[in-house]
Amino acid sequence: MNKRRFDGQCGFARNCVNALRSLPAAVAVLLVLSGCAATGERASTDMSPEARRTLVKDRVNARWAALIKGDFDAAYKFLSPASREVLSLNEFRSRTRTSGFREVKVDGVECEPEVCKVNLRLTYDHRLMSGITTPLAESWVLDQGQFWYVWQQ
Repeated sequence: MNKRRFDGQCGFARNCVNALRSLPAAVAVLLVLSGCAATGERASTDMSPEARRTLVKDRVNARWAALIKGDFDAAYKFLSPASREVLSLNEFRSRTRTSGFREVKVDGVECEPEVCKVNLRLTYDHRLMSGITTPLAESWVLDQGQFWYVWQQ
């Protein structure tokens, strides 16, 4: 008889581990971030500068992973509450490029207590050229215990 251990959360432990191994890295990052949110860990001005930079960098990578995948619902959830008040999900979808993003690399994160400026390089394809890399700057704000992307038109 084949005995498998049931772990109560993911079903059978071996199946859970194998399923996690097969996930793309971007999805794994999103799972880790959602796990942190579930534990109640909140960002604050009392965090060390390094902890703030790490948290923001992880959120930047998770947001861009969603955009690269084309998951606008997930990417929209990273917008600040104020940004979501003035930009609906449908507007976000219509104003956001729908394909061609390849990868993003964070060059640096500089944080003040409630605002972080992120410098990154985005690689994308255009219909006439592929592999274009361009620098971008993003602003992330601390609100309601989390860092959020600030939508810029």
